[in-house]
Amino acid sequence: MAGRASAQAALETRRSVLGAAAELASVEGLDSVTIGRLADRLGMSKAGVIGQFRSKEKLQLETVELVMDAFRTQVWEPVRHLDPGLPRLLAACAAWVRYGADPGYSGGCLLTQVTYDYDGRTGAVHDRIAEGRGRWRDTLRRDIETAVAAGDLPPGTDTAQVVYGLESLAAGITPARLLHGDSRAEDWALRGMRAVLGVPATD
Repeated sequence: MAGRASAQAALETRRSVLGAAAELASVEGLDSVTIGRLADRLGMSKAGVIGQFRSKEKLQLETVELVMDAFRTQVWEPVRHLDPGLPRLLAACAAWVRYGADPGYSGGCLLTQVTYDYDGRTGAVHDRIAEGRGRWRDTLRRDIETAVAAGDLPPGTDTAQVVYGLESLAAGITPARLLHGDSRAEDWALRGMRAVLGVPATD
């Protein structure tokens, strides 16, 4: 029983560290996530933090995994059961902008933040972000292609252009909200996504 309790305590500590890392990264960027800063925030020793992750890069990678898991849980899981094509694509867009407007971090959408942090770099963190975002793009692309095949989107729809438009609108939510104070950013983003898809806006 003592071993099980110890393992549970270690898991809870790990979750606390990752939660603090994600919150800090959302405001100051992933480079701000260091063993020392997290130890100070959580009232832990540096040894206690580094013992969980072994290196700063490992900590950053697991922070990225946490964010991607949250994105999948809040955006993809609620809609994956829907009919492929336009119905699921529209539902995914609605879930996506809800997540962008309220991702659970005071600095806004952390997935957007870490992408901007690492898009021009090389290394394991860059590669993991690119892989995760690439899978999401592929998911969108498949539903767009299904919608075209079903006649719900026009023949000749430029799938890559549509994906780019949807991503750009989603990425604009955080700066619109936090930098400019646009309280309707979520609504505007969704209307823009529907316009990119050629679907009338709903009030």
